Amino acid sequence: MEHFIVSARKYRPQSFKDVVGQQAITNTLTNAIENNHLAQALLFTGPRGVGKTTCARILAKMINQEDGNVSDDEDFAFNIFELDAASNNSVDDIRNLTDQVRIPPQVGKYKVYIIDEVHMLSQSAFNAFLKTLEEPPKHCIFILATTEKHKIIPTILSRCQIFDFKRITVNDVKDYLKYIAEQQKVEAEDDALHIIAQKADGAMRDALSIFDRVVSFSGKHLTRQAVTENLNVLDYETYFKSTDLILENKIPELLLQFNDTIARGFDGHHFIAGLASHFRDLLVCKTPETIELLEVGDQTKEKYLEQSKKTSQEFLFKAIEMANDCDLKYKTSKNQRLLVELCLMQLASITFVAEKKNNKPYIVPASYFNKQVIDPIIVEVDELKKDLAEEKLNTEASVEEIPIGDDATVVVEKSTAKKIAEKRPKIILSKQKASSGLSLSSIKKKREHEIRQMEVILDEDELPKEPFSEEQLHASWNTYVDQMERKGKFNFASILRIDSPKLQDTTVFLEFPNATNKLELERQKTDLLRHLRTELNNFDINLSISVNEALEKQYAYTPEEKYNKLKEKNKNIDLLKKTFDLDL
Repeated sequence: MEHFIVSARKYRPQSFKDVVGQQAITNTLTNAIENNHLAQALLFTGPRGVGKTTCARILAKMINQEDGNVSDDEDFAFNIFELDAASNNSVDDIRNLTDQVRIPPQVGKYKVYIIDEVHMLSQSAFNAFLKTLEEPPKHCIFILATTEKHKIIPTILSRCQIFDFKRITVNDVKDYLKYIAEQQKVEAEDDALHIIAQKADGAMRDALSIFDRVVSFSGKHLTRQAVTENLNVLDYETYFKSTDLILENKIPELLLQFNDTIARGFDGHHFIAGLASHFRDLLVCKTPETIELLEVGDQTKEKYLEQSKKTSQEFLFKAIEMANDCDLKYKTSKNQRLLVELCLMQLASITFVAEKKNNKPYIVPASYFNKQVIDPIIVEVDELKKDLAEEKLNTEASVEEIPIGDDATVVVEKSTAKKIAEKRPKIILSKQKASSGLSLSSIKKKREHEIRQMEVILDEDELPKEPFSEEQLHASWNTYVDQMERKGKFNFASILRIDSPKLQDTTVFLEFPNATNKLELERQKTDLLRHLRTELNNFDINLSISVNEALEKQYAYTPEEKYNKLKEKNKNIDLLKKTFDLDL
């Protein structure tokens, strides 16, 4: 069985021209060698896997070549010393290094000391290294490499020429992976390589490790589906589908999709952060000049362009704001899944066409998704007239009760009832979504909704408007008060007795000492007006209620007020109180 060498070692660059994504640094080092301007202390810093140690080894070989080119035939391994500062970080290790520095090279011009992870050196080791680093022998060059420059003491940094390595771009990593795939005769989809490049996060070593892992999983044919399955990442299709459901206001389907995502082992934080990035990419596609900021494959770019046409900039701005706000609140939330689900419901309600009271986040009501509807009830005018005539007008009574709503009737004369029956139009209940019946408020809303659909139009000119006197008004008023007392509504009856009704034309004026009495009467106003109009046979009667706080002084509530009232009527009350030493 042939020994397997990982791609990170097998395809490690052997010259500066093979280094990916660090052209500025490699050009600088090449020119410094050619012009003999190379510093004796160099510090390579940057993220992991971007080529720091590789460039240090290439540089160590190049400076010993007479023409500046690296030859595979010549070996300068005796001139290159690598020290791992993570395991050799004591003062004694640095002293051994400084003792070796004094010895000149046997082959070539320079001895190169590569100290990897130099930030791991102890404080005393750094101090022991200072003098040698500041004034090294002319045949020595030190190359320090670290991922955490901030942990190196300033006195070391001031003695080094610093080279900051950057993260390798996604396109550069993808192009190099494509080259590796061709070398290994692996058929790889462009989107598959792009996902690997994104997962590597700018580190070429990580990208090559992921590439080896996926090739072991899928063989010589590398597909996007195989990569997403093996790496357990959310691919673009998940977010494309989520956005379609959001635009179509399909909240139930969107929540089910999120549940499937969670069931596959993905974190809700990962999902919402990826959705925010997806909205950002859609926004980038809205302007031709910014399409270059979209770091995806050509096939995926076409999908982004197509979906961006379905969205508006206003929607994308709101969606990004909501998703980003959910991202920020996720770690501090006690119920993280509920937080994401609320965010998804709000996102799916942005484009919902409805009357919104304010700009606060809005969620489509659950009744919108209820498939049950109220079938229309159509009653013809002729049939209605016939039914009313048979049921209402063929009796021997002189008056008639006509229903005008739920548990509500109006008592009028037979002739009036006949006119109403002739004027009543057909009743049509239009198709509407059924209201939920899970609470008292929903039952009330459902009933009000059904009543509003029954648009019964009556001609006001045909309603009775017989004249009446103020005495008749008082008699009818007292009859209604007696009815309230028989029904047990004593508080309401006492409010009706506070003021005697005053008549002006067909308007009944009432005056109360406080707003509480007025509010209570307005709640029962409909029933009171129905009684007065039917009793007095005049449907023009209206109520006018006002508040006069001066009247409140006429009523005694506390024991002291009652005592003062009695004393005004009979001054001997005070003498009686003092004589027998009575309390209030």
